[in-house]
Amino acid sequence: MPDFTYEALDKGGTATTGSISARDSAEAAVRVRQLGVFPTKILQGKQDTEKNSLLHNAGGAIAAESAVSSFGAKKVKRLEVLLFTREMADLLDAGLPMDRAFSVLIDQSESPVMKAMLTAQQGDIRAGQPLSEALAKYPREFAKLYVNMVRAGEVSGQLAGVMQRLAEFMEKEQVRRSQISAALTYPAALITIAISAVTFLLTFVIPKLSGIFKDLGSDLPLPTQVLLGLSSFLSHQWWLVFLMIAGAFFGFRYWLRTEAGRSAFDALLLQIPLFGDLNRKIISTRLVRTLGTLLGGGVPILEALEISANAVGNVVATDAILQARGGVRQGETLHESMERTDIFLPVVKHMTSVGEETGRLPQMLIRTADTLDFEVDNTMRRLTSLVEPLVVVLMGGFVGFVVLSILLPIFQANSLVK
Repeated sequence: MPDFTYEALDKGGTATTGSISARDSAEAAVRVRQLGVFPTKILQGKQDTEKNSLLHNAGGAIAAESAVSSFGAKKVKRLEVLLFTREMADLLDAGLPMDRAFSVLIDQSESPVMKAMLTAQQGDIRAGQPLSEALAKYPREFAKLYVNMVRAGEVSGQLAGVMQRLAEFMEKEQVRRSQISAALTYPAALITIAISAVTFLLTFVIPKLSGIFKDLGSDLPLPTQVLLGLSSFLSHQWWLVFLMIAGAFFGFRYWLRTEAGRSAFDALLLQIPLFGDLNRKIISTRLVRTLGTLLGGGVPILEALEISANAVGNVVATDAILQARGGVRQGETLHESMERTDIFLPVVKHMTSVGEETGRLPQMLIRTADTLDFEVDNTMRRLTSLVEPLVVVLMGGFVGFVVLSILLPIFQANSLVK
C-alpha cells in the first residue's frame, strides 16, 4: 500500500504531522481520524516529516491559541457563525463541492479560533463524515436547531436551500438582539446616571450640611432627619449596602437556577403589566420563526416542536409547546393542541390553522413572525419612550425632597428667631 503524509490538529489544537499507509487518500483520512486527531492535509508519498514537525512546533503556540471552544476555552462568536452560514450557502448554491467550499472559507477567515474549527471540520468531511456530524461536535457554536436542519437538507438533497434558510433565520435573530440591546442602552445609561447622582448627593453633599443643621439647636423636621439618617448610613455603612446588593444578586441567580425559581420567574415575566404582553410577543415570534424555519427545512413536525420548545427561552412557554407536541403525537392538529393554553397569541393560533388548512404552514409561520417583529418593535419604542419621563420624575421628586429637607430647618429657625 502507498504511504501518505498527513497534517492534523489534536484535541488541544496543536498541529502534528506523520505518515500512514493506506490504499487511497480517503482511507488514509479515516485512519488518521482513528488516531484521535483531525486531519487537515493528506499528501501521497513520504515527505520530510522532521522538517514539517519543526515548522509546526514553531507554530505550536499559535495553534494552541487557536483551539476552538469544543476542545478549548475559546468560543467562536455568533456573528462569525452567521457569516459562515451565509457564505457556505452561497458557495454551495454556486455549485462548489463541500471540501472546496471549506477551503475558501478557511482561507478568508481572519479569526484563528474560527480557522481552527473550520480546518478540523474539513478534516471530518474529507474522512467521509456528513456536514451535520461535523457541526454536531461543536454544540456551543451550532445548536440542535442548526444541526437538525443541516441533516434534513442532506437527506432531502437541498442543503444549499436549507443553509439559505438558516442564514436568513440567524440574520433575523441577530437583528432582534441588536434592536433589544439598542433599546435598553439608553434607559440603562439614564438610570445609571440618576443612581450615581443620588449617591453623590447622599454621600458627599448632605454630610457637609449636617453640621449646619446641628448648629440650629432645635428639633429637626422629620424629612430632614430621614435625609440625614440615610446619608449617614450610606457614608458609614456603605460596605453593608454593598454586601446586601451582592447577596441579593447571587441569591437571585441561585434561585433562578432551581426549577421552581425559574418557573416562577418566567411565569411572572408573562404577567407583569405592559412588559408581560411584550414578553408574550417576543416568545411567540421566536416560536413561529424557529418552527417555520425547521418545517421549511424538512424537519418532521414532532422534532421541530421539541427543538422550538427549547429555543423560546421561557420555561412556561416550553411546557405549553411540549403539551401541544403531545397533542400532535396523538393525532390532533397543531392548531387544536394550541387552543388548550393561553400562552400562544390569538394571531399565532389563527395563522397556524390557516397554514394547516392550505398546506403552507411553514410560510404562514414565517409571515406571522415578520408581523410580530413589527409589533415588538413598536411596543419596545413606546416602552422606551416612557422610561425617560419616568426617570426624570423620580429624580426630580428626590431632588425636591432634598431641597425641602434642607429648607425646612432654616424656615423653622427663622420662625423661632421672630
